Amino acid sequence: MVNYTAKYTKISYGYMGQLVEWPEVVTEGKDLEDCRAMLRDALNEMVLAYQQLGKEIPLGNALIEQLPIEVQSVSQAS
Repeated sequence: MVNYTAKYTKISYGYMGQLVEWPEVVTEGKDLEDCRAMLRDALNEMVLAYQQLGKEIPLGNALIEQLPIEVQSVSQAS
């Protein structure tokens, strides 16, 4: 079992979902639940395609963390 990290972005007509470790796996859905299901389906299809082509499947299990920073300090650093 491999875990992949999904990133969801709110867009004007729903959500876009993409895998952090495998950016080619990307999709959209009308809401978060729909996007999650579509992303899982896209991942399954990509795994099958890579297996058929004999390509190496990217490893999952990325560690994601947020790094807080004050925006003012970023603009003053230049």
